[in-house]
Amino acid sequence: MNEFFLNVSRYPRYLITFTLGVFYSIYEWLKPLGKRPVTLAALVGIAISGFFFVTFTLRAMLGLA
Repeated sequence: MNEFFLNVSRYPRYLITFTLGVFYSIYEWLKPLGKRPVTLAALVGIAISGFFFVTFTLRAMLGLA
């Protein structure tokens, strides 16, 4: 039983490591695009638009006012 809980306790560490790895790889992929101001403004606009899209979609799906 102790081995079971030891195994289960590894999953949060794996989740954090996996999530940080995904964000780091996306950052490394987008870093060269941030050197030009026009491209950087477009990336910021896409990020903000995506955030609002997800926010409004979840509010509509959950019926929040």
